Amino acid sequence: MKITVIGSGYVGLVTGACLSEHGNDVLCLDLDPRKIEMLQRGEIPIYEPGLEEIVQRNAAAGRLRFTTDIAESVAHGTVQFIAVGTPPDEDGSADLQYVLAAARNIARHMTDYKVVVDKSTVPVGTADKVRDAIDDSLRERGVALPFSVVSNPEFLKEGAAVEDFMKPDRIVVGADDERAIHIMRSIYQPFQRNHDRTLVMDVRSAELTKYAANAMLATRISFMNELANLAEVLGADIELVRRGIGSDPRIGYSFLYPGVGYGGSCFPKDVKALCRSAQENGMDLRVLTAVEEANDAQKLRLVQKVVARFGEQLAGKRFALWGLAFKPRTDDMREAPSLVIIDELLKRGATVCAFDPVAAKEARRILGERIDYATSPMGALDGADALLVVTEWKEFQAPDFERVKALLKQPVIIDGRNLFDPQTVKAYGFDYDAIGRR
Repeated sequence: MKITVIGSGYVGLVTGACLSEHGNDVLCLDLDPRKIEMLQRGEIPIYEPGLEEIVQRNAAAGRLRFTTDIAESVAHGTVQFIAVGTPPDEDGSADLQYVLAAARNIARHMTDYKVVVDKSTVPVGTADKVRDAIDDSLRERGVALPFSVVSNPEFLKEGAAVEDFMKPDRIVVGADDERAIHIMRSIYQPFQRNHDRTLVMDVRSAELTKYAANAMLATRISFMNELANLAEVLGADIELVRRGIGSDPRIGYSFLYPGVGYGGSCFPKDVKALCRSAQENGMDLRVLTAVEEANDAQKLRLVQKVVARFGEQLAGKRFALWGLAFKPRTDDMREAPSLVIIDELLKRGATVCAFDPVAAKEARRILGERIDYATSPMGALDGADALLVVTEWKEFQAPDFERVKALLKQPVIIDGRNLFDPQTVKAYGFDYDAIGRR
């Protein structure tokens, strides 16, 4: 099948690469010539395990191509996936200008039937706006051409996006005509050979499903963070509590790990957008408002622990940070808790030396030379007054504690991801403070 993917960012590139891996003829469009030049050279503008190999393999086979030519991209694919950004507007709503621009471009150049697929995360009602934009542009051309609009939200975890696409736990298709549904089933059939995981529903329900899923996961994270803070006050251990409630099959263990708050390109933006959609329809989502407030507060939790040990003024103090990305296996620093932590430490006069296995380049782009960057975990520790664990990279989970202690000026570890066993660390002589651990 000939498929066009509009937008070669995180979602678009993973979608295009994985579809080409199963034999489809995929053309990816992006209006950024530098990004397209990189991709044509076989270079990947984002870090995602396994993606580079798939892109290079399918590009070499001729199944995956990249272009900046809008007319070429519209002519290529019967199916047009819109996977452009929907950044938050000033009021928290999703900015749909790029989605609607893509829809208009399709309408200006199409000459036959197209299935226009909203792959971007968009508010309920976006498919109607896309349909209206295409209708208006076709009317301006004075032509009447058939098309379908489908909602097909992505459910990709950064750091495991390729695996999630190749082995989906569900495929949501929102459509109202059988021709489009048949085409979408054909596209995804190779990804679900064991049993059908496709959930076909109306368009608006599909759009809401994506926001509802991310809002639920964000809620679990903020709930556990608040319980962890309470556990510290009560003298309980949140790790034992996590096991106790996670063993209940109605609850499960996923997304019950307390820490320094969620970040990334999805949860913060989608919670805000869903709250804004509710407000526009005369409702307040009180639970999600609290989720957002709790997350903002949790990003300061490590700083509060630093202040409790070293005082409000941190001039002359140096802190080592392990982890900059908002989560492991990605270089994404959008809404990363590390940015809040670093900013607060610098405001109080401290210096910071950080290490991240893949996000240092992105961190330098955002932070410049406001902090120091180490080339190894141990390199960040030299002369630091404390180690702050911010991202749960596997590389950090079993360090040489004797060497860590020797490099630090003071044997203090403040663990924002509960990576270490408290008794083990204390046996090495560390002053250890984690999130909700006794």
